[in-house]
Amino acid sequence: MDRRKFTASLAGLAGTLGTGVAGGGNPSPLRGKAEHVISIWLGGGMGALDTFDPKREGDPARKKAGSYYPSIPTAVSDVRVCEHLARMAPRMDRVTAVRTVNHTVIDEHAAATNRMHTGRPVGGSTQYPSLGSVVAHEKGPLEGGVPPYVVIGYPNVTRGPGFLGAKAGYIYLTDTSQGPAGLSRPEQITQPRQNRRNDLLGKLREAGAAERADKVREYDEAIGQLGRLGGPDFLSAFKMDGEPAELRRDYGSEFGQRCLLARRLVERGVRFIEVSHNLNFLNGAGWDVHNEGIKNQHLLIRELDSAFSALLSDLENRRLLDKTLLVITTEFGRPPEFDSGGGRGHQAAAFSCVLAGGGLSHRGAWGATDDSGKKIIQDPVGVPDLFATIYAALGIDTGKNLMDGERPVPLTDMGKPIGALFS
Repeated sequence: MDRRKFTASLAGLAGTLGTGVAGGGNPSPLRGKAEHVISIWLGGGMGALDTFDPKREGDPARKKAGSYYPSIPTAVSDVRVCEHLARMAPRMDRVTAVRTVNHTVIDEHAAATNRMHTGRPVGGSTQYPSLGSVVAHEKGPLEGGVPPYVVIGYPNVTRGPGFLGAKAGYIYLTDTSQGPAGLSRPEQITQPRQNRRNDLLGKLREAGAAERADKVREYDEAIGQLGRLGGPDFLSAFKMDGEPAELRRDYGSEFGQRCLLARRLVERGVRFIEVSHNLNFLNGAGWDVHNEGIKNQHLLIRELDSAFSALLSDLENRRLLDKTLLVITTEFGRPPEFDSGGGRGHQAAAFSCVLAGGGLSHRGAWGATDDSGKKIIQDPVGVPDLFATIYAALGIDTGKNLMDGERPVPLTDMGKPIGALFS
């Protein structure tokens, strides 16, 4: 057997092993029926002890480790959350806080962000695709004339398509009052001027076609898609004035309006929408609550609580919740100890991410950490396992390979879905 065939065989074996099930004994691939993902990104590092995995209360003034806030009961008898998640508490029966996510990147926000978007560590020559790009590649848009992948936040290479190429990329916006820039021709570019540009572009394509036929074709297809997205059908999603005033108030702040826009994009057929929460640094530090940044952390938690609960209820009322998997991710967590300024450092050995809707069998929480929240004592979930769960919920075979040129790459880095959520 030559080297290429041997490599392909190993990759295939890795993919097969990756279809095993965490929390269940059925070795066959799990296939959910969700059609969309709305992923909420909490840049900076959400502390599980102060949100979805509360422990005994601490005291930063006395340097007593523990949660910053009291906890409250939820709709699930043995699951508690922070007091500032009061709107989420009665809805936790539609939610699973995965309390045992873990990886090994502690002090590098950029590297941890990459890990939580691609499911793999930085290294080597391979540029791996993001979660959103894989979903875009595997599922495509649900409707014609819409992109499969939209980022409501700032662009970043970690959100990108990697070796999957431009067709699996995203369009982005930061302002919910208008659509993504670049989809419509600027007013100062007249039609004759646009025609001249198109003629020049055509000549450049012909000149390079022989050497880079695949790349040129891929670029042409991406440009063609952008042209179609400039039409009124897709751009109407960004005209939110028609939404009831009461509903817009329920969603709340600008972040809440981003979540409302995400729901509208789901209705248009977009497969994967990432919504960034930390664009306005409501508390002055975002979720990276070192030192005094923690003092107003409750403002972030309340904003997340109101927007996420409104989104969950809105989707449920429209009978879209079972079709839409809601995800909350962050690059790592925070330890129970307080730093010299009363805030918290970084912790990657155990932290929480959240799943909701998507047709899964939710249970309030999955996995358990010890009394301090520093050590996993039951059902660890690696980042590849979390990704495999999301893919499986969408009906994507977690055992398949993607192709980086002629090289097969397993869909996840040996990830296994959380089988109990599919029972």
